[in-house]
Formats: sequence, C-alpha cells, structure tokens
Amino acid sequence: MRIAVLGGDGFVGWPTALHLSNLGHDVHIVDNLSRRWIDTELGVQSLTPMDSIQERCRIWHQETGRRIHFHLLNLATEYERLKVWLAEERPDAVIHFAEQRAAPYSMKTDRHKVYTVNNNTNATHNLLAALVETGIDAHLVHLGTMGVYGYSSVGAPIPEGYLDVDIDTPTGKKSQQILYPTRPGSVYHMTKSLDQILFQFYAQNDGLRITDLHQGIVWGTHTDQTRRHEQLINRFDYDGDYGTVLNRFLIQAAIGYPLTVHGTGGQTRAFIHIQDSVRCIELALKDAPQAGERVRIFNQMTETHRVRDLAEMIAKLTGSDIANLPNPRKEAAENDLIVNNDQFIALGLQPITLAEGLLSEVVDVAKKYAHRIDRSRVPAVSAWTKDIAQRVEHDPEGKRLRSVS
Repeated sequence: MRIAVLGGDGFVGWPTALHLSNLGHDVHIVDNLSRRWIDTELGVQSLTPMDSIQERCRIWHQETGRRIHFHLLNLATEYERLKVWLAEERPDAVIHFAEQRAAPYSMKTDRHKVYTVNNNTNATHNLLAALVETGIDAHLVHLGTMGVYGYSSVGAPIPEGYLDVDIDTPTGKKSQQILYPTRPGSVYHMTKSLDQILFQFYAQNDGLRITDLHQGIVWGTHTDQTRRHEQLINRFDYDGDYGTVLNRFLIQAAIGYPLTVHGTGGQTRAFIHIQDSVRCIELALKDAPQAGERVRIFNQMTETHRVRDLAEMIAKLTGSDIANLPNPRKEAAENDLIVNNDQFIALGLQPITLAEGLLSEVVDVAKKYAHRIDRSRVPAVSAWTKDIAQRVEHDPEGKRLRSVS
C-alpha cells in the first residue's frame, strides 16, 4: 500500500513509518516539523540525539534499500496544498499523528491553548474535507487518546468507543449505541474529543472509512527498526511538558533525580509499549471498515497502573527516592480504570507488558545520554489553573538558592 504518515517525524510517527516501510509499504511522511520548533521554544531537546528527518530517511534507505519520502506541509494552515498533494499521491491509507500531543503543553498559557485547538482541530478537519473533495477512498487511521474518556471511576470497564444505553420513549424503552461520553481533562484531550465528532459526521455523511485509536500512555524507546542504526533512534522526551510519566520516572532514576509523584499518586493510567503501538497501527490497517460503516474505535492499550505503584516499582528496581509533590493538574486524587481492549487481542496482538528487562533498557538509554539532560527541565510545572500554579513545585531537588535573611 501507499501510506501517508502525517506527523511521521514524531515520537510515535517515526517508528510507525519505519515499521510500515519494513513491511514493504510505500511510505510518505508529511510533517511541518513543529515538534522540533517546540523543542526550541521550550529550550529543551530530545534525550536521544535526532538527525534531520531527511538524514533519518537517508540512513533508512542506506540500511534497508527502502525509501521513505518526506513532504514538508502544514495540515492546519495549508489546505489547498494538502488537497493537491492528496490528489497527486492518492494514498491507500492515511495515518493521522499530526496533532500537538502534550496535555501539559496545551495548558501552559492561553496562547498554548489557542495553538493546540487551532492546530489539532484544523488539521483534522482539513484532512477530512480534502479526502472528500479529492474522492480518495483511503482508510484513515487516527491516533487518539484514552484521555477522551476522562479519569473518573465508573466501576465498569470502558468499552471500545460506544456505549449501550436504554432510552425511555412513549412506547417503552429502546436500546441504542452512542459514543461513550467524553470528559476531557485538558485542552489537548478536548481536541481529541472534538476529533471524534468530526469523524462521526464524515463517516455518516460522506462514507469515509475511519479507525480511531484511543491510545494509552506510550513508554519505551526502541522498536525493532530503530535499533538498526544509531541515527534511526526515536526521540525521547523527559521534560515536564512532553515526557510521559513512566519514561520520566526511568530517566529520573537514571540520573539520580527523585521520582516526582504528584498528589497522592492514585491516578490510574493506561499504558502501551512503543513496539506494541506500531504493531497496533499495522493491525488496524489490516482491519479497515467498509464505506458506510460507522467509525471503528479501538482502545489501544495493554495494561493499567497507578502512578504511585509505578514509582514504587522503579524505586525498588533502581534504589531511587520518591518525592511527593503538589499536583499541577486539575483531576481526581484517586481513580480506577478498567478498559476493554478485546479487539486488538482478537486481531493477534501479544502485548508487551512491564518487565525489568525492558525497564532497564530505557534506564540504559537514559544513562548513555545523561549528559544531554537539563535537570531544570525535569519538573512538571505547567498548571491547569492560576490557583494551582501558585502551589506548583519548581525545585524538587531543593537546589535553588534561598534567602537566609
């Protein structure tokens, strides 16, 4: 297949592009490289050194003989160019990663909120409108988030996208399936909730074939393909805005930084290893809906854990200290999370779960590149409200100079 990977320079996009190219697909990365500009804005860099996307593609061709094509294009602002590109390339499948992906970044300031909504929502709608206008019957696979469901405890498994409900009518109860009610916890999660409504409309109105993957928190760094050459290594974020919780714990352990647990640590989250993430994309591509079918929704996760349990596991493994800090997020102190992921298991996914070997692998990567870490960027300081911002801890290590007068 000819596959367009939108946002293919990113944390999940890059290993997905390599994985699909390795399977023999004709892969085209479309990206505006905004994630690299955000690194510059935040004054932080990937833990792992990243070459330009052009150099990464060149190394992949050198190592495998397969080509990955790169196209510089902004989906959110260049609708006409996007439409022309689709009409010329006519991909069989489009994988949509091209959205600002960090909840903390989306909550930093009003400017970041506006940027996240404009970028994410416009990118998704421009893509959908362009697919309809060009008449391309491409299978659209979108990377969403488990966060659209919210993190309140309902005491029952979260289904894959749709909820069975009974509605009282004058003639009695009638059964219906509706989208599982969203309860986004950040502006980022809100944009993913809006994506769902856009997908439902374009599937029912124009017959677009869409799969929406509600993904858990990704951990790990290597896939089979990124291991092939040091210059193919994936990006690895450790800062308080983009670093995911488990990866951040592992990096903190590697550099002797206290494991920063916010609030009670009773937040339960869904997780998936990066290798499983790219494998799920492959499985979703093979199980495309037909034109006229409703949006197919998968819960793309393999296990759930409480944050404090993860911290205790890694502290035991590495001998690290744990620091309990005020929570910069506006969320429940404790929640349970039970999730159905039957569809991917039925398609043949054999999940990679947390194991000492894989955890140690990430710690080894962190130690190798520890000289690239700016310790001042490790704390999570982007607050959900102005009131919460007054309680955020900016110096978990206690190294700031303090007045003695």
